[in-house]
Amino acid sequence: MRLLFVVQRYGEAVFGGAERCCQDYATRMSRRGHDVEVLTSCAVSYVDWANTFPPGTSEVEGVTLHRLPVRRPRDDRRFAPLNQRVVYGRKPVPLYLQRTWMKEQGPYLPELPGWLEERSASFDAVVFFTYLYHTAWAGLPVASRLTPTLLHPTAHDEPPLYLTLFDTMFQQPHAFGFLTEEEGALVGRRFRVTQPSAVTGIGVELEPGGDEGSFRQAFDLGERPYLLFVGRVDPHKGSDELYDFFAAYKRRRPGPLALVVLGEPVRPLPPHPDVVMTGFVDEPTKQSALAGALALVQPSYFESFSMVLSEAWVWRKPVLVQGACDVLAGQVRRSRGGVAYHGFAEFEAVVDLVVDDAGVAASLGGAGRRHVEERYRWDAVLSRYERQLDNLVSRGVRRPLASAG
Repeated sequence: MRLLFVVQRYGEAVFGGAERCCQDYATRMSRRGHDVEVLTSCAVSYVDWANTFPPGTSEVEGVTLHRLPVRRPRDDRRFAPLNQRVVYGRKPVPLYLQRTWMKEQGPYLPELPGWLEERSASFDAVVFFTYLYHTAWAGLPVASRLTPTLLHPTAHDEPPLYLTLFDTMFQQPHAFGFLTEEEGALVGRRFRVTQPSAVTGIGVELEPGGDEGSFRQAFDLGERPYLLFVGRVDPHKGSDELYDFFAAYKRRRPGPLALVVLGEPVRPLPPHPDVVMTGFVDEPTKQSALAGALALVQPSYFESFSMVLSEAWVWRKPVLVQGACDVLAGQVRRSRGGVAYHGFAEFEAVVDLVVDDAGVAASLGGAGRRHVEERYRWDAVLSRYERQLDNLVSRGVRRPLASAG
């Protein structure tokens, strides 16, 4: 098949779940013999979308990569009050204001609709990642007129999902690819979609390799047990709440336990003697951190799939997850590889559990490992994906609804 993936950011320097998912699918589908191209921006940061990569076409790991320039970096002085009004303000919000919000949110690529108009029909299918950004909102109405389209919404139960701006957009794709059953149920409730869909998930390497000793030495951890957070250090990802919970835990339970925070510091955390901030690290360092962790903590309220849970389970590590997030709670429930908590009291109890009972921690981690072996081996995931794309291409193009833009 000849496939085009459209995503807001792309590259090894990009730290984001949806973007990494897109890159994994694109690269691995290319290795399986498909002709794969990617259309994306020149940006690295989702905070301002400033052009970092040069525009143009290149090849990365067998994938033909097309980068379009962002019209202008996002100016938070303009965007912040608009975002507050549109997403969190009184409803209903006029549609013209929602459209302005979408353009300001970005990444605004003026060349994208014309690029897709000219070239979409040459692909067997065009695959869009993430409902939230201008790349999907502006691109879907064009591509869906010309070739079969698949949208991976990576949708969270979050305020922007309920903007009427997206009502027509979710009628545009010919099919949906969901990462979890909970994401599919959420989209179904919100948009009453009728298009075919499949839950494909994201694959994981079962033998990633890692060096616990080198990680401990690099970050002066010695023999200390540690909990691990992996992801953007951003209040929207629960990092502030986790910090507060852990600091409270340490006041009540003094001892050697540390919290290692590994990821891009969108909003850095305050200094704490038991919190180790690594910043952004490469993949081998992340795997080494997982290898030595006592348990992984995933505190986010908004997820469509948490890849780092699977990565922790590969290392037979138990996971402690935000119980208010249906997706995380569902991943833990299906795998039996961890515990969901609600609020500080339950957080304290589940941390005590994995700290004090090595047998329980090992049992949870072992169940998680079995789960990823059965469901998230890359060969199994990509076979499911190829079946979905084959069905999508065989159905051809239907006439979509008119664009809301």
